[in-house]
Amino acid sequence: MKTTAKRKVYRHTDGTFECMEDLVAVEKRVKVSVNGKEVLSLYCTPHMVKELVVGLMMNEGIIRGNWCAERMGIEYGEEITVDIPAEGEVVTAGKTITSGCLGGITFAQENEVGMIEDSFTIGRDSLRHMFSDFQARSELYRLTGCIHSAALSDGEVILCFAEDIGRHNAVDKVIGYALLEHIPFSGKVMLASGRISSEISSKCSRWGIPILATRTAPTNLAIEIAAKRGVTVVGFVRGNRFNVYTHPGRVT
Repeated sequence: MKTTAKRKVYRHTDGTFECMEDLVAVEKRVKVSVNGKEVLSLYCTPHMVKELVVGLMMNEGIIRGNWCAERMGIEYGEEITVDIPAEGEVVTAGKTITSGCLGGITFAQENEVGMIEDSFTIGRDSLRHMFSDFQARSELYRLTGCIHSAALSDGEVILCFAEDIGRHNAVDKVIGYALLEHIPFSGKVMLASGRISSEISSKCSRWGIPILATRTAPTNLAIEIAAKRGVTVVGFVRGNRFNVYTHPGRVT
């Protein structure tokens, strides 16, 4: 499905207007149902929809019981509809509208992981080079200027890369991809283009991802969660500089 569309714009430069075509990001509503009953809807970039839904369902613990991603039905149209056959109970109590782009959704989690005991480390030069590679892959951002990206790396190469209009969506897509491809989260780095909120910090801690790095900044609550759960948070990765906010021993 197309992720960009052409639109007429009037560009103002040096006191004059020029009529021209420009590319904008496509935004689609996704309606997610379980056994035919709608559970939630969200807006996203219509790419890696399966990975997005798997990541969202697993991150938020919405289905308690057996369900199979391979049996998921996805239909593309003016809206994208997703139906998940499942045997388990659907839990949507404790819904919170988050600080994410377009009003992200998160659900209360009863069981959180303990402290992450992961001896994985990354050299500062490797971190900078990896982040440069990450940013170079952001094609939709270069075309439209309104896209976030996320990626999972083993410290040497990028294993999965995703783009979306929403920061949380991009992270959910990466986590969903890793779950579908059976990629373990230990010894990995989550890379993100936008600010690190409490929800993104929680997603990484839930799956035991030891390092979370962004080109911008984390919030205070994101730092508190990471410090408590054992996640190393690195912010402002730009050129030769970065800040380490929690558990600095993993960056050598």
